[in-house]
Amino acid sequence: MVLIWIHVLVAVSAIVLGLINLISEKGTRRHRIFGWCWVILMAFVTVPSFWLRENNTSSFSWLHLLSVWTIICMAVALVSIRRGHIRRHANFMIGTMLGIIIAGVLAMAPGRFLSIVLGYG
Repeated sequence: MVLIWIHVLVAVSAIVLGLINLISEKGTRRHRIFGWCWVILMAFVTVPSFWLRENNTSSFSWLHLLSVWTIICMAVALVSIRRGHIRRHANFMIGTMLGIIIAGVLAMAPGRFLSIVLGYG
């Protein structure tokens, strides 16, 4: 259960930092530093998520597809910015943010761990 709470805290941190970076001025040193910190947080959210299985049945859930999508988006965004494709980088970073936000919302669906812990599931 501790791992789930660490996962949740890192995910919330990534969402907050990602939203700050999305609304901040682009191309600055601060944007790049926040961006790399965000990528590291996202790696700590997405990669270990494959070990967090639905209801401890050791089966993957549909949320794991969002983890795959997020990893792909981050990779494409990083390659894109390295090649100077700023618009593609921005679009895939937005896609990554949508992926983590959707995963967070769906993780709180009735019957899932978070909804039970929060007392409405």
